Amino acid sequence: MTESSYPVLPDERVATGVARLALRHQGRYSVETVQRLIADSYEQLAANAHVRTHLVVLAERFAAERLDALAHVENPVATGGRLRVLFVCSHNAGRSQMAAALLAHRAGEDVIVSSAGTHPSGAVDPHVVQALTEAGIAIDEVYPKPLTDEVVQAADIVVTMGCGDACPVVPGHRYLDWPVPAPDGAPIAVARSIRDAIDARITTLLYTLPSA
Repeated sequence: MTESSYPVLPDERVATGVARLALRHQGRYSVETVQRLIADSYEQLAANAHVRTHLVVLAERFAAERLDALAHVENPVATGGRLRVLFVCSHNAGRSQMAAALLAHRAGEDVIVSSAGTHPSGAVDPHVVQALTEAGIAIDEVYPKPLTDEVVQAADIVVTMGCGDACPVVPGHRYLDWPVPAPDGAPIAVARSIRDAIDARITTLLYTLPSA
């Protein structure tokens, strides 16, 4: 990482994000640990992003998700013990974003939902956003995220969607594979049909979740 690619401290935006996350995890992680994770999150997102205007904000959000996952791995009881479901596809630009949004919408506070890609794209497919919006699901500032170790380790259920051998396997976790076609570049009608196919699988999944 170079200074030209990452807005290093004392950049006010980065410093503010570090302060927020360090306060949230006070007594658990040091300021230096939080700063390193935000920097790493920025670097990973910047590697594929088409637009970098909001990358500092997104890096903070990504780092927050990773820190929460890490805290859960270290002490599940202290973090509430809610069920965690992770959706993984290749680009995190279509199927896994749809599945995560649909499950989060229907399960509410009972489940912590996340998504990631083994080779994340630069942006979420606009027809995916449109199809979800038409279904009454507003998703703000969605962005493709890379798959990280702490998020995989924290998940109780990992749903793979066409990422093949690139999806990691962690012993003791429940794995499901959903052979749903990718909506990459497809017309809106196809994106809607994929949304509905995924939603049907979400319905089945909800019946098997103990607290949803």
